[in-house]
Amino acid sequence: MKKISAQGSGQNAIKTWARASQIAPEFVGHTLSVHNGKNFEEVFVTEDMVGHRLGEFAPTTKFIRHGGKMQKEAEIAAKQAEISAAQAAKASADTAKKK
Repeated sequence: MKKISAQGSGQNAIKTWARASQIAPEFVGHTLSVHNGKNFEEVFVTEDMVGHRLGEFAPTTKFIRHGGKMQKEAEIAAKQAEISAAQAAKASADTAKKK
């Protein structure tokens, strides 16, 4: 709290390891660097964040999507369907312009 009150808004981020700290209304408009276990994640505090914990905004793990070969094949098929639909729409627009 002392660092927040001493620092003006928009200056350098304040580093903190205290992920369990609750965000107070005085923090709004400041940038805090919250430690996620490996490095510091910068968090710009807004009014919506008041009452939450700092750790909620600095994830400790990186999400790697689920699925494997089947999921990848499904995504490729969906992308191909989207491309073919776009090409068909373009072709119909071109024929409409020619008439």
